Amino acid sequence: MNISAIIPAYNEESTIADVIKTVKKIPEINTVIVVSDGSTDRTVAVARAQKAKVYQLKKNIGKGGAIKRGFEKTDSDILLFLDADLIGLKTEHIYSLINPIRKNLADMTIGVFSQGRLLTDLPQFLTPYLSGQRAIKREIIDMIPHLDLLKYGLEVTITQLVKKHDFKVSQVKLNNLTQRIKEEKYGLVEGVKKRLQMYLDIIKQIKSE
Repeated sequence: MNISAIIPAYNEESTIADVIKTVKKIPEINTVIVVSDGSTDRTVAVARAQKAKVYQLKKNIGKGGAIKRGFEKTDSDILLFLDADLIGLKTEHIYSLINPIRKNLADMTIGVFSQGRLLTDLPQFLTPYLSGQRAIKREIIDMIPHLDLLKYGLEVTITQLVKKHDFKVSQVKLNNLTQRIKEEKYGLVEGVKKRLQMYLDIIKQIKSE
């Protein structure tokens, strides 16, 4: 089965190179796709320097729209979704996500941070279905209508869909992996605003299902 990695990114010039480098160490992954969601920094240049396939959106349209663009650019059987702001990504993390699907033990895997930082471990422990680190069979994404409108509600929608159709889901621990939080990226005030908007998008999607 072919595997494509899709990495949505918005102003992640400081971390995306290491994420791409690690993904490219996995021979089972055929394509690394970066979708820049209206980035205004050097995200695009950095990703291209790492020989990823880069698609550049002129405006920031949200995570769902970025992933939809990447999804449209590949016909792989398995899709690996990774955030561009990961810190400490290792090949073993990636294998733990893709191997259960390659062995047909799961239709989707969800990666949950563990033994990293409290600020990132705790939210995923409490709400693992919100994790952006996952591998999934293409047929599941094919079933999602209006993917480009979901923004931060994407993970909620995927989780609800697999539950509704009784797909096999496996949670895997991603030890010593963390990511930059919004308050670190944008400063305290702007970071809190963006975090609240993320929660509002998630709540909106939960209520719509």
